[in-house]
Amino acid sequence: MPWEKEFDMDVAVDRAMDVFRAKGYAATSISDLQTGMGINKGSLYNAFKSKANLFAVALDKYDRDNRQQLLRDLDGFDDPVAAISALFDALIDQSMQDKQFAGCLLINTALDLPNQPDSVRAFVTDAMADFEAFFHRKIVAGQRLGTISPAIDPTQTAKSLLSLVVGLRVLSRGVFDRDGLTAIRDQALRLLHD
Repeated sequence: MPWEKEFDMDVAVDRAMDVFRAKGYAATSISDLQTGMGINKGSLYNAFKSKANLFAVALDKYDRDNRQQLLRDLDGFDDPVAAISALFDALIDQSMQDKQFAGCLLINTALDLPNQPDSVRAFVTDAMADFEAFFHRKIVAGQRLGTISPAIDPTQTAKSLLSLVVGLRVLSRGVFDRDGLTAIRDQALRLLHD
């Protein structure tokens, strides 16, 4: 067909992620996606069927390439406190490299969750539960090792740590500088020793 164009799907999805991160789902137009992805409208629809489907594909890839990969890497740490600290350090470093203040696609989507379809709400909810489960595992492991206070409740502390991650990601979009984000990390680590 004359409107079809060959392109690298992974590159196109990465570019779509950047557009969605910068503008959000609702504010992103098909024209924005065409420009950002470097493909024409026919190719976009032929490959992804709809803006909503492209968003779901982009969100899934973003989550696999970022959150899931980071948590897999950190699960390999022997020291649970070091793993939690390294997670916050990695998020701070990512935030400092984000010169456009686009933020995290997963967190940006979570902030707009009531306006998302059921499938996206379920995806984000599952991703957040997985993030919380990571913290819970690390807290329980640290308590067994004696490096995390046995007095803290693993479930409640995991929720608190997740809320600090969300806060860090939101505030990193131009409100807090590195010192402010580091204060969030320091508070997260204090929660482990109360």
